[in-house]
Amino acid sequence: MLRTLQLILPALIPSWNFFDVIAPSPRIEYTTCNGPDDTRLDWQPFRPRPEQITLTTMLRRLVWNPRWNESLFLVSCAERLSQDITPDHSAREITTRLRRDLALTTTASHFRFRLVFIHREGTEITSEVIYISAAEPIS
Repeated sequence: MLRTLQLILPALIPSWNFFDVIAPSPRIEYTTCNGPDDTRLDWQPFRPRPEQITLTTMLRRLVWNPRWNESLFLVSCAERLSQDITPDHSAREITTRLRRDLALTTTASHFRFRLVFIHREGTEITSEVIYISAAEPIS
């Protein structure tokens, strides 16, 4: 019985050493443009979190939330891209999802995305751009 408890206890009480490092995650922002040479830089956050959600929505999301799962996948892709781990795959996955979402909402022909780290330095919040993609066609 004691051996069984020793095996089950770590699953019931998570380890505080689950994460190697706690650091900010890169945020994904995008801009639309009318061609690869267009220099407009009106960066928008990709899939920003809502400021408020209803209790019903919150309860439903506990059971079914594929869009949030995909957003978490994109965060892991952004982290791998920022650390230069599988950069081609990560950039391709982010590009695919951006292209799919933008095809429904914009008339622009191209887009770019960037990864931004936001962190606090003293009392100031600063952002650091760590990656900017090439212009990609939307359709």
